[in-house]
Amino acid sequence: MSEKCPIKPLGDRVVVRPLTDEELGTVSASGIIIPDSAKKEKPEQGIVIAVGPGKWDEDGEKRIPMEIKEGDRVVFTKYGYDELKYEDKDYFIVSESGVLGIIG
Repeated sequence: MSEKCPIKPLGDRVVVRPLTDEELGTVSASGIIIPDSAKKEKPEQGIVIAVGPGKWDEDGEKRIPMEIKEGDRVVFTKYGYDELKYEDKDYFIVSESGVLGIIG
């Protein structure tokens, strides 16, 4: 289920599509929205839709490969991303160091 991404990340950055309420589990199966007051604050989550080539090593001679790949569901720091709206869709641009982990 690869999504086409209109943004090409540079260096060690990834483009993440934020999870929908259904994917996050904030909407019940019957469509009832769970209010924010009933949820604990959690790190952000999303699906990686584009991955940069990786950053250069200290000598600038070779790239350090990325551990994250397209399609990974990731958790990232709440304030460690840049939000971007492109063609009425929301995206997050996150550096690989801002990703806390891969889910699943």
